[in-house]
Amino acid sequence: MEFAGEEDAFAALEAGVAAAGVERVAPGLAVADAVDAGRVRGLAYTRSALDLLGRADADPRSARAVVEAASLAREGTVAVRARVVRDSADVSTGEAERECGSALVERGFAVDLDDPDHTLRVLFAGDTCLVGWVVAESVRDFATRRPTDRPFFQPGSMAPMDARAYANVAGAGPGRTLLDPMCGTGGVLIEAGLVGSDVVGNDAQAKMVRGARENLARYLDGATTPAGDPAGGYALLRGDATDLALRDDAVDGVVFDAPYGRQSKIARHSLTDLVSEALAEAARVAPRGVLIADRSWREAALAAGWRVTDTFERRVHRSLVRHVHVLARE
Repeated sequence: MEFAGEEDAFAALEAGVAAAGVERVAPGLAVADAVDAGRVRGLAYTRSALDLLGRADADPRSARAVVEAASLAREGTVAVRARVVRDSADVSTGEAERECGSALVERGFAVDLDDPDHTLRVLFAGDTCLVGWVVAESVRDFATRRPTDRPFFQPGSMAPMDARAYANVAGAGPGRTLLDPMCGTGGVLIEAGLVGSDVVGNDAQAKMVRGARENLARYLDGATTPAGDPAGGYALLRGDATDLALRDDAVDGVVFDAPYGRQSKIARHSLTDLVSEALAEAARVAPRGVLIADRSWREAALAAGWRVTDTFERRVHRSLVRHVHVLARE
């Protein structure tokens, strides 16, 4: 698996929704078992998944040796694409493509660089080379859903790529229902719906509920997932995140972006009370979740009945670091 971004631990966690046993082996690269190609297409921080032929030193001749020794099990035309991940190896990608392409021709394959039936990817990172057939690539259309281009926009909206990743980690996917109890403009809900989840949004402000509904209608009505299935359905509620109008265990996952450095719009709550009580309410309705905030809420999450299975600090810009808490119910 080839990761995007610079945070391999976070990318590996998200990749775990599409594969088993994800193991990082070099900067930007990992190996895994039982990869679900359809789910890979909906990942944010994975670029592609390969059917691995072999692992070698970061050298074009070593990559060629992998191709010469492998059981290729493919028919049709081929192309070779080599890449150095994050400029982390001093290797000529052109030479690697020529060496591996020559090995394929010697084994009877015809090369078609414009529209091949199969693509052989040669990935170099550090002192490692992974060689394999591309089985899935993520659909990287996040720029088509920039927050400023939505029908309803508010400053501070999360980037679609990050929203997709947090939704995936929280359990989004076909047959799942995902809740955002502080949904704002609906960015997380859009991305969860686009990977097949039914989504439920809740917000204390009527303006946000109306705007989120407009955004969800724009991006989910009639849409399909990267795997080609219908996008999920959606419902919006106006209410208090600390007192949700949902039954126990109503959803499969919850993800929310806590208010940053300010008091809640719900006048009766302090920020600490709001987040603490919202965490407790989230644990009532879902077995897993993701909380994003501008500070650590670890102790509050533990007090609310969650296990904090992972935490990440993800820099957005100089004045904002997002603290990501991955939660599982005790």
